[in-house]
Amino acid sequence: MFPEGRKGGMSGAIAGQTGSAGKTCHKVPVSLDFGVFAGHMQAMNEPFWKTTELEAMTPEQWESLCDGCGKCCMSKLEDEDTGDIYWTSVGCRLFDAGTCRCADYHNRLARVPDCVGLTPQNVRTISWLPQTCAYRLVAEGRDLYWWHPLISGNPETVHTAGMSMRGRVTALESELAEPEDFFEHMLAEEP
Repeated sequence: MFPEGRKGGMSGAIAGQTGSAGKTCHKVPVSLDFGVFAGHMQAMNEPFWKTTELEAMTPEQWESLCDGCGKCCMSKLEDEDTGDIYWTSVGCRLFDAGTCRCADYHNRLARVPDCVGLTPQNVRTISWLPQTCAYRLVAEGRDLYWWHPLISGNPETVHTAGMSMRGRVTALESELAEPEDFFEHMLAEEP
């Protein structure tokens, strides 16, 4: 029933109409705030990385954030006095320079003791994550770049845009005997 004073006087209300079961039906008035509705529709159309906290992502969503650039798999040198990070073009011993992927991703943490597994917690604190890293971007509330596979729909765009380490790896860490050997592979800036 309609609230007092509203029966039959409401736009769109059907008062006293008899339905197929012989019962009197009343159309219940509905007021929609289309601004709120549009906001929900927009949120439903937004990509998951804009609407889902890192901690709430499914494993599939989390893994899909990796753009496949291979930059995090490059050896980095840290100045013990200043804490400054220096990038190298030396890949991890498991890094496949052709695909820019780990050759044994599922066992990498066991096989490479200094490999850092990324988590929602540590991507907010790791200073050496590339500026273009999707984990870093999402953690900072920023959007992904046009060449990210989730935007472009193509896993090759990270390479064709020149944002990956494909064709830029000069050695693998397993090929270098001494820590000083890394110096000749130092880069002037983040790749």
